[in-house]
Amino acid sequence: MEIKKTAMAGTLESSDAQVTVEPGEGKIELTIESSVIHQYGRQIRKVTLETLERLGVDSAKVTIFDKGALDCTLKARVECAVYRSNGITENLPWGGVIK
Repeated sequence: MEIKKTAMAGTLESSDAQVTVEPGEGKIELTIESSVIHQYGRQIRKVTLETLERLGVDSAKVTIFDKGALDCTLKARVECAVYRSNGITENLPWGGVIK
C-alpha cells in the first residue's frame, strides 16, 4: 500500500502512541521518541516494521511519539494512520485479517 498523504493516529496520553506517516522516498524512515526507549525501543521498532510490512508499505516516513503503548495499541495506530493516508474509512480489515 502506498502512503498517499500525511496522516496521524493516536494521542500523547499515557499508554498510547501518536503515529504519523508521510510519503517516503523509496524506503522506510522510522523516527521513535519514547519515554521507555531504552527498555522497549527494539520492540517498538519491530512491531512498527512488521505492521508496515503486513500492510505492504515499503516507502514512508514514520514518526512515533510513544507514551508506553502496548504492542496491540501500536499496531492499531500504525494501521489507522496508513488507512487514513489512503482515505480508507469503511470496511477496514483490522488486525489479524490483514495478510
